[in-house]
Order: sequence, then structure tokens, then C-alpha cells
Amino acid sequence: PPFEATMSQPESLHDHLRWQVQMGEFDAVQTAIAVMLIEEITDDGYLAEDAVATVAEELGQSADAIDTVASALRELDPPGVASRDLRECLLTQAERAHADNPLLHAIISNHLKSVERRNYAAIAKELKVSLQEVGDAVKLIAHLEPRPGRQFAVKEPQYITPDIYVTKLGNDYQIVLNEDGLPKLKISNYYRDALQSSGSQAKSFIQEKLRSAVWLIRSIHMRQRTIYRVMESILKFQRDFFDKGVQHLRPLILKDVAEDVGMHESTISRVTSNKYVHTPQGIYELKFFFNSSIARVDGRESIASESVRDFIKQLIDGENPKAPVSDQQIVELLKKRDIDIARRTVAKYREMLRIPSSSKRKQVF
Repeated sequence: PPFEATMSQPESLHDHLRWQVQMGEFDAVQTAIAVMLIEEITDDGYLAEDAVATVAEELGQSADAIDTVASALRELDPPGVASRDLRECLLTQAERAHADNPLLHAIISNHLKSVERRNYAAIAKELKVSLQEVGDAVKLIAHLEPRPGRQFAVKEPQYITPDIYVTKLGNDYQIVLNEDGLPKLKISNYYRDALQSSGSQAKSFIQEKLRSAVWLIRSIHMRQRTIYRVMESILKFQRDFFDKGVQHLRPLILKDVAEDVGMHESTISRVTSNKYVHTPQGIYELKFFFNSSIARVDGRESIASESVRDFIKQLIDGENPKAPVSDQQIVELLKKRDIDIARRTVAKYREMLRIPSSSKRKQVF
């Protein structure tokens, strides 16, 4: 058999559940229901919204019969699988791992919104328990799995091979294109010789194919030349970044590079798409170097939006987790650097960095 056929494939969530059903105490009808319900389970491990109605209609069974099997599926591994919502998912796990903790069950059943908002005092007051007891329960909730199917997700890391290498030589930089993945093309001597000895019809055919081959080779060389020129232009505009890092990134738009290299903006956009460069500062997509500008208060040269985002990230990385900086505080700290942006802009940049709000970052316990 081919090598691929001998390779083991990772077990999927659906495979894992079907195997447990086959090994379990399901009768023929329940097995048929279970197999169909499993097909209605999402990658995260949740039962699709209309799964019960869909399976009931297809198999001609009552909704109660389908619900009974769905409940049995929730007893399988991974804990919480086949749940209809987050509350049911967490409650199923809590009942299995912490059966003797009624406070935990009560919080999951009725106070998940307050947990999300970190309104622990309201929970303590409502359930007539101490804040410490609520805190202990919340810590247990944090260790439950909100996406029970996650462990079966196929993890295929994307390895980035740089298209360009920019290295520093003395006080200057050298640009080297990575041509490892490019085909090494040349015109075969066999067809060159055939042109001399073939009849007119065959000669015409060979000439046409040779023209196509020459065009392809020239196109590849032209594309590489274009990438080189665009990188050369980016290096010229963003020299401070290559020397000093992200905080020194300059505002740059496609039009700037297009005018510099004498090409259309659409060409620059196409050339920079999904192209990566290895620099002394790390590996970056070429599109990273294009940034909108943010004016400084004191009239100095504008700053790149990416630099502002990097500064926001640094502020949050260095904050006190028990007193995280708010968006408004970030606005004030940016003003001290002569950068004046609105609070909503800070919020937008923070969300782009996938950083939650200060209220959600705050550690209470």
C-alpha cells in the first residue's frame, strides 16, 4: 500500500463518540438515534440548535425519545459533549467532577451572567454565602471546559517560509529573495533542435509552445523583480523599523510605494499579499509595513497606527492585574506621548489585539 495509507489518522470527535455508543448499552433504535445525533454535534462539541427536531422527523421518533438518547450522549467522554448550551455543558461537568458542591451547581444554573461580569458580590448576596465561597466556586468553573470538542480539533500548524530575507551588513541591508520554491525552468535543447528539422506544421506548433514557455519564464523573473523592488522601497521608507523596531514604524500607504517604484497600487497590493519577509526584528507579512497615520499633538511627524497598537499592548502587558488600565487611562497615557486619539479608537485597537476590557482582565482573587 502507499505510504499515506499506513499513516495513523487522528481520531475525530464523531469517531470517538460512535465508538463509545458501539461499546455502550444502547439498543438498536437508540443506536440509530445516537449515530444521527452525533452527526449534529459541532466541532466545539455542542448539539446543533434544531438537532432533536431534525432527528425526530427523519427517524419518525418522538422528541422525548430523542432527548433521552441526547441525555445519554452527555454522559459520554468528553464531559459536557452534546450539550445544548454553555450552562448545560458546564453543569454536566460539574455534576460529574463536583457532585457534592451545591453552590457550584447553583451558580452555574442561575448566575453565569454575573460570573461573566465578575459581579461576585451580587452572587454572594443572592445565595447568602461569603465572597470567598463564591470566589472558590468561580475558580472551579474556570477549570471546566466550555468547548468539550476542542481536544479533538485537528491542529495543523502553519509554518511560514519567508519569501524574502533582509539582513544587515555593516550599516546597510541586503535583500535576498527565497527562490527555493520556484521551478527551475529553461528551454529544452531537444525542442530547439526540432525547430530546424521539423515540417512547417510541426515547426509552427513548436514555435507556439516555445513562445509560451519563454513568456512563462519571463513572467516568473518579472514577478521576482517586482517583489524585490517593492521590498527595496519598503526598506527605504521603513528604515527606522529595521534599525530600531515596531515603535519606529512610519505611516505608509500603497500609493507611496506605487509612486516610488512606478507601478499601480493594485500591483503593490497583489505583490504584498501573503508574502513574508525575515528581518532582524522578526518575520512579518509585507502588508504589516502599511499603516495609517495618526497625527501628533505637538505637530511632529505623524506616527503609524501599528506603533500605537504596540504601545497599547506594552501598557497592558505591564499593568497590575488587580488594577488593569482602562481605555480612558490609556488615552491619557498616550497624550503624554503627544498622541491624541479617542477612547473608542483605543477600544478598537485593543479588540484588534484580542485583549478583553479592563473589567474582564481584573483579577479579584
